[in-house]
Amino acid sequence: MSKMRFIAMGVAGAAALGAAFLANGFLNKPVKKEIVEVSKVSMTPVLVTLQEIRMGDVLNASNVGWKDWPSNQVREFMIAKPGNEGFFQKLEGTRASANMFEGEAVNRKRLVNVGDAGFMAAVLPKGMRAISTRVSAETGAGGFILPNDRVDVLLTRKAAGNRDVTETVLSNVRVLAIDQQLRTTESGDQVIVGKTATLELEPKQAEILALVESSGQLALALRSLADRGDKELGDDGPRVSERFAKGAGSGVTIISYGKPKQVANQ
Repeated sequence: MSKMRFIAMGVAGAAALGAAFLANGFLNKPVKKEIVEVSKVSMTPVLVTLQEIRMGDVLNASNVGWKDWPSNQVREFMIAKPGNEGFFQKLEGTRASANMFEGEAVNRKRLVNVGDAGFMAAVLPKGMRAISTRVSAETGAGGFILPNDRVDVLLTRKAAGNRDVTETVLSNVRVLAIDQQLRTTESGDQVIVGKTATLELEPKQAEILALVESSGQLALALRSLADRGDKELGDDGPRVSERFAKGAGSGVTIISYGKPKQVANQ
């Protein structure tokens, strides 16, 4: 073998050893780990809606709950849990005065409670009216009528021949409020009495009720819960008796907007 070939083989071997040494050193070289520190955002639990809430809906643990919210984004109108731990115990009777979407923070300015100004407007569906009528323990089912119950409105009046006649004026009417009070009689018995009941009616129905109230005594007849969903009641809204809807009845004529209007005839 020639001398030049030995030299070439030696150079190639040295180059291979050098390459192996460099590769081994590169692979065993420690890799620097870059640690990125993420700053923690302070969170505060606030009251949010768990589902869509419509105007007039009652708030409770099924439709609102606590959710962590960035502390720097908590606004004054929100209800934060710190300082309001017993909030759910205070929710009874609280309703929404405006629609709220699912997942939004509850705005305390959109809540109304029984007795607050604007409460009745918040619980009234669109297009309906709230009208009050006089009641007593005798004419209000003995004090057992409560808000959200359904009642029939009965009119007792004097007919021809000075005889008493009782007719159903309105049926399936929702009671919005009733000013019940617990009183003690002379015999020591406690009874529930009220002076007025506020009913939910359509505008024309409210007008009829206001007109017939002066022609006799009104009484509320409590309806069974089983009546709800009855096909004969349609959408479960209030209904005016056909007799009174057509102007038949007690013969009371009222001037409304400059025009005479007969509510009923005898």
